[in-house]
Amino acid sequence: MSLKNPVLTPRQEVKGSPDGLLLPDAFLADLNSFLLGQVEAFEPEIRSLAKYALENSGRRLRPILTYYAGVGEDHSYKESQVLAASVIEMVHIATLVHDDILDKAEIRRRQPTVYHEHGPCVAVLLGDALFAQALRLAAEYPTTVVCKEVAQATRAVCAGETRQVHLRGDINLEVGEYLHIIELKTAELFRVSCLLGSLVVDEDNFSRSQAMASFGRHLGRAYQIFDDAADFLGKEDKLGKTLGTDLASRKLTLPALLLRDQMGVDALLQFLDKLTGSSEAARDAVTAAMVQNNVFHEVEEYFLRELQAASKGLERANLNKFANTALCQLVSFLEGEFSRLITGY
Repeated sequence: MSLKNPVLTPRQEVKGSPDGLLLPDAFLADLNSFLLGQVEAFEPEIRSLAKYALENSGRRLRPILTYYAGVGEDHSYKESQVLAASVIEMVHIATLVHDDILDKAEIRRRQPTVYHEHGPCVAVLLGDALFAQALRLAAEYPTTVVCKEVAQATRAVCAGETRQVHLRGDINLEVGEYLHIIELKTAELFRVSCLLGSLVVDEDNFSRSQAMASFGRHLGRAYQIFDDAADFLGKEDKLGKTLGTDLASRKLTLPALLLRDQMGVDALLQFLDKLTGSSEAARDAVTAAMVQNNVFHEVEEYFLRELQAASKGLERANLNKFANTALCQLVSFLEGEFSRLITGY
């Protein structure tokens, strides 16, 4: 591949980006160009669907982690980082296409989902095709480490989603099991984003790569805890996706489990019965009960523990000042977002 921007241009704040976080504009431009360039690799029968999925981008958080895990003090980055980030992002997009089927979500990133527009069968097959293309790209590396790590992460995501499906409606689900599920389905891609961002730049610095993997793992767990809280407290017009799908589909996330522990199994079962059909009024009633029982403050404690563990990993990584500052800003931003989420309800 040939990059348009082999060295990062001066940092700029991007509209809609985390407040104060300086995003790698040139890196993201190369990433987006590379991803859209992959559309032609898909067969004509699914090319338009692949284009729709690949260009409907979110914050590109995982590629940003790959960038900062290996960026130079002079803001330079390598082609190998762009390729690694593209592979991981394509896997992530594939998981979202599949996840929307499981949640029966109609909106993702302020656009109709593939599931909503074309049905579950097409969405399953498109997700599979995206997975396949991602692994094909990973196999182009001169070493096998990227392909192995991406394949392992992809398998872990599928295992986490499968486990969550099997445990839907299990009123006795333990918080520890929930944390294990989100480590597989969410934190694993954060982990591999940070690991590979470091490895493809300096494969001999094992200690830094492992420290960055730890940072990504805990950041991913914190991110999913935030996302699960936002399913109750967030606004669809702000987040750009369908909300209220977790309990409606009997998916018991941390807020629901803590509400059960506060009010008892019978009370949660009554809420679940009311949520059939995913009515907004029923969701509001559940959320009000959570607020009344201080559930989200307890959720915040879990969230902050993960951010603290992530920060310790980042400290051990001993990155250059530019990268360390940016990732510290990201951690602070997520902490502020959670605080605004629970105080704004």
